[in-house]
This record gives sequence, C-alpha cells and structure tokens, in this order.
Amino acid sequence: RGAAPAAPSGTRPWTRPGAAPPLPQPAEQRRGPVHERVDRTQRYERQAEKKLETPYVRPQPKPEPPREYRKVTLTEGLTVKDLAEKLDVRTKDMIKKLMDRGVFATINQTLDKEMAKEIAKEFNAEADFVTFEESVMLDAVEVSTVENALPRAPVVTIMGHVDHGKTSLLDAIRKTRVTEQEAGSITQHIGAYQVKVKDNRKITFLDTPGHEAFTLMRARGARVTDIVVLVVAADDGVMPQTIESISHTRAAKVPFVVAINKVDKPGVNPERVKRELAEQGLQAEDWGGDTVTVEVSAKTGKNLELLLEMILLVADLQNLKADPSLPAMGTVLEAKIDKGRGNVATVLVQNGTLRVSDNFIAGAIYGKVRAMFDDNGQLVKEAEPSTPVEVLGLE
Repeated sequence: RGAAPAAPSGTRPWTRPGAAPPLPQPAEQRRGPVHERVDRTQRYERQAEKKLETPYVRPQPKPEPPREYRKVTLTEGLTVKDLAEKLDVRTKDMIKKLMDRGVFATINQTLDKEMAKEIAKEFNAEADFVTFEESVMLDAVEVSTVENALPRAPVVTIMGHVDHGKTSLLDAIRKTRVTEQEAGSITQHIGAYQVKVKDNRKITFLDTPGHEAFTLMRARGARVTDIVVLVVAADDGVMPQTIESISHTRAAKVPFVVAINKVDKPGVNPERVKRELAEQGLQAEDWGGDTVTVEVSAKTGKNLELLLEMILLVADLQNLKADPSLPAMGTVLEAKIDKGRGNVATVLVQNGTLRVSDNFIAGAIYGKVRAMFDDNGQLVKEAEPSTPVEVLGLE
C-alpha cells in the first residue's frame, strides 16, 4: 500500500477529501485580547452617555409666510373644495380650520355665508357673495378681451317721487305720448326705451314705477343701470320716495344726475330743492358739490338737450364697454302673458349679442328666442349690449 497523496499546493490540510474540519477555537481567542474588548466597551458607554446628554428634538416645520390680503367673490351654495380653490389653499388645511370650529365636513359639503366669510378671514381674505346670475356676468366680463370690447350706450333709470313727472320727462325725450295710455298717471310696469341723441349716440332709459308698492322692482331696476336720473319736482321738493330712491341708488353705487322738473310753474324755487338735496348728501355743482343738477321742464322742453348732454358726459367718465362677440347676458325686466303672443319677457341685453333662435335660461325658466321686438314694436333679428327687447319663446 502506498502513502496517501499529498495535498495540492496552496490548499489547507483539512480541505482534502475525507479530512475532518478543525475544532472551533476557544471564545477568548475569537474575541481578541482583553484590553481591546475593554476599550470597545468604554467607547460604547461614552456614546450612550453622549446620547443621553443630547436629547432628541423633533425638527419643527418652517412657519409659512403671512398670506397677502385678497378679496374673493363667492356664490351661494359653494362647497369646501370651491372655497379652498378660491382662497388658493390646500383642502386639508381648509378642513382643519373647520374642525377647529367643531365643524366636521367633507370636501363636497356646502358652507353657509357666515361660515365661509369667517374661514376666509382666517386666511387673510375678504369674501363677498353674489348671486349665481351675477357670477355668470362677472365670468363673462373676465372672458371678454380688451380687443373685442366696444363702447356701449349708457343705461339710465328714471327715479323719484310719485307724480313728480318721471314718465312725462321720458315722454318729452321720446316725443311720444306714453303717459296718456297709463291708468292714473302712475307707471304700471317697468318700461325700457332706447333713444338716439346727437352724433348718432344712443341712451337706454328704464322707467321705474313711482308707487310705494313697487319698491322691490325699483331696487331691481337700480342694479342694472349705469346712471340714475333723480327727478324732483320744483314745487314739491324732496319727498319720502325721493329719499327712498336716493337710498337705492347709493346701495347700487350708481352716479346721480338730478333733474329738477316743473321749473315752468310760477313761484317755484329750485334753490330750495337744491338745499333739501344737500341735506340728503347730494350737493349741486353750482353749490360747490359734485352732483350734476339740471333745471328742466317736461312740459315746455326746457333744458332737455342739456340733460342728455350731462347724461352722456357722466357715461363717458365711466368708460362703459361690452363685448358683442360673446353669448348674450342680460336681465329680465318684466314678464307677462300676451293673449296673442304667449309668454313675453322684456329683456335688457347687458353683454354679448342676443339673436333669434338662441337658447336661453333665466332662473328656473328656459326657452328659445322665437322672435324679438324693439321698444317701437318692430321685429329685430339681434340685440346688442344696452338694447332692450321683448322676447317671445319662454316655456
């Protein structure tokens, strides 16, 4: 028998086939010298003590910079998500503000006016609520471009005390006999008329009822107008409905033009009327104020041309414009049932152009324009901004 073959060069003896592995070394030899273990233990202890001396502090988020003050326009029935988008904040921040107030809301939950205003204040914003129709008008104005905007005719509302000559003044301007057709010389409806003045310019007049029962309608008329002509009779002076008309006009933030009517009557004193108007905060220009005041007579036609010039002057200062290229937006001034024509609405187009066959919606009413008539009863195919028309086609 020969000797076992030698292990290949570079290999350990126990790796050859059939060799048993070596026995494990004692623990002391594997852990290294004692002094090295002591040094390692001391190092761990020092690190642990250092951690105890320096407590962990959670990093604080950087404070957000203060938000700039802003004004936002809101509509009724807005949701939490809508308010967050208007205020340009995260929805979760909005929900947290509501939770702080004890309100547990989802992003699709609606908010009432007061709550929305309070939340807006917390984000340094002031909220102003408008109706849905007004918001649509505002959106249309934003869409309108400067290039397409064109000058439009001013819309003028005639307001004042009963029997002070509002309709007679408008009648004198239109050179038609409207007053004679109306029962009791009191206007029974809101009429809208467009007249041509010098240089082929136009003025649209709204004639509001003078009786106390039509207070709400008068307030509605003040919201669609650009200028208010306040008619005050020189023989009566300022009366309760005169003060009421002043209040509505101020609430609508509309400029005044005062027409002191019936100056043709003997013994009248227009200066007394100016003094009474000054007591209401309307100081005439010749008294050092800024209220345009014209002494007129609807009966004789005195100073009517001057009144129209003053209306155009005040309108030019407002730089009134609209975009005829947009879909029509307007206000329904009156709706009635005509025996021969069915449902008829008097509409004042405020922006865009209304055309025959256009579909429309007004509150809960909808329809399609079947025909349109101007203030003279003539058929028209389209109505541009500041134009009043009678519309047929309400469902």
